[in-house]
Amino acid sequence: MEKLQKLGLPILVGGLILFIFLAKTFVNIGYGEAGVLFKTFGNGVVTDEPPLGEGLNIVMPWNKVYIYNVKQQEVFESKMQVLSSNGLDISLDISVLYQPKIAELGLLHQTKGSNYLNVVIIPSLRAVARSVVGQYTPEQLYSTKRDAIQNEIYEQLVSDVESQHVQINSVLVRDVTLPANIKAAIERKLTQEQEALEYVFRLEKARQEAEKLRIDAEGKANANRILNSSLTSNILKDKGIEATLKLSESPNTKTVIIGSGSDGLPIILGNQ
Repeated sequence: MEKLQKLGLPILVGGLILFIFLAKTFVNIGYGEAGVLFKTFGNGVVTDEPPLGEGLNIVMPWNKVYIYNVKQQEVFESKMQVLSSNGLDISLDISVLYQPKIAELGLLHQTKGSNYLNVVIIPSLRAVARSVVGQYTPEQLYSTKRDAIQNEIYEQLVSDVESQHVQINSVLVRDVTLPANIKAAIERKLTQEQEALEYVFRLEKARQEAEKLRIDAEGKANANRILNSSLTSNILKDKGIEATLKLSESPNTKTVIIGSGSDGLPIILGNQ
């Protein structure tokens, strides 16, 4: 009994050590995550092998695993202050969709660390936004150039961070805020331009209507000239005779006096 008691303590200690060893040997990585392996007795961060994938991974207990979220994530920069081409203060709301490059996760951990968002993406975004917006006037930023600005920021940001093991999926310029007096002046100008365009449209429409009336009048005048030149006295007499013959065949009571009208045309007296 005394022997069992003496053996019990070492067994308990050995079991505890084994449990701790096994607990550190198995590392579970969740969905949308990947692990960077650090070999304590090796070369440190493993950069020449793929990162550890989702699920249960066996790792020697003296090594470490740094887990990263590799899903697409969003960072929102609100009221970012930039200057327009003429030095006016502009406020931007910008979102960036990003994620680490999985195949380069070891290099990202080694060179930038888990705080890469604040080390790489946000500083680059601010610098690029200031550079791009500084090429445009407030009026362009407010009206016609927002899509162009968004595309330029995206392209330059991708170029800046692609060598730093980060992937930029999209840049969204959600709002451009101008000083109130500048915004009011731009809106007045746009309203005046719209009114001027409407006035030009009305003038053009009136001109087209006048041109149409002129063409119609010329057409009628030409038709009348052609008709007058073709209606000789003989043709009129012939038409009158044709009309007299048709009327004479009508069952209505009438009196036809042949040759008593002007130019020898018949006079027709009806029962009315």
